[in-house]
Amino acid sequence: MTKQPLSILTLAFVAFTSLHTEPTATPPESAANRFIHQADFDTLVAHFEDPSRAEWQKPDAVIASLGPLDGKTVADIGTGTGYFAFPIAKKAAKVIAIDIDQRFLDYIRHKKQTQKIGANIDTRLTAPDSPGLKIGEADVVLIVDTLHHIENRIEYLKKLRNDLRKGGVLVIVDFKKEKTPPGPPVGLRLSQEQVEAELKAAGFAVLSGDRGFLPYQYIIKAE
Repeated sequence: MTKQPLSILTLAFVAFTSLHTEPTATPPESAANRFIHQADFDTLVAHFEDPSRAEWQKPDAVIASLGPLDGKTVADIGTGTGYFAFPIAKKAAKVIAIDIDQRFLDYIRHKKQTQKIGANIDTRLTAPDSPGLKIGEADVVLIVDTLHHIENRIEYLKKLRNDLRKGGVLVIVDFKKEKTPPGPPVGLRLSQEQVEAELKAAGFAVLSGDRGFLPYQYIIKAE
């Protein structure tokens, strides 16, 4: 990928911020989703797949923190380009790549076919208010940089809780509610404390919350 004078990642978030600052009566989460749906798809792909993302997202370390995945089904909610789905597929029995935008799912299918990888990845289109899983379908659910897009989160999380198998784990990775080089505007972010409170309200038990593992994000594990 050719480097531009100003990184694609920066340009994407500049566009995001510009959209967010326009007067609107739409709730912040809907504004975030509207940006994704209206943005040029090639720009979105470049944003999600920017090689510099690995420096702060640390995907290998995040995946390792999920524990052994042999024989397990992992649901990747808000999968985007499959940034996590493809490497997880090398370790898990099955990955369910879930998104509300068909363009991303088509991208994943094309990548599977052309690169002959991720044969155990199933793509699944869902509605914004639905996790898109069946009851007891997943051993691990991973939600990266996506929870702040979801409205009515407590109701959403209640549905998701039923979709985990007994002993299953939900892992949430999202941006700290403070200004960081990558990430959405601070006004769109959710604090770690708010997410943990919403998880408890939805019936989850919070197993751990870590703000130091990643430079710009926290990781919360719940069951």
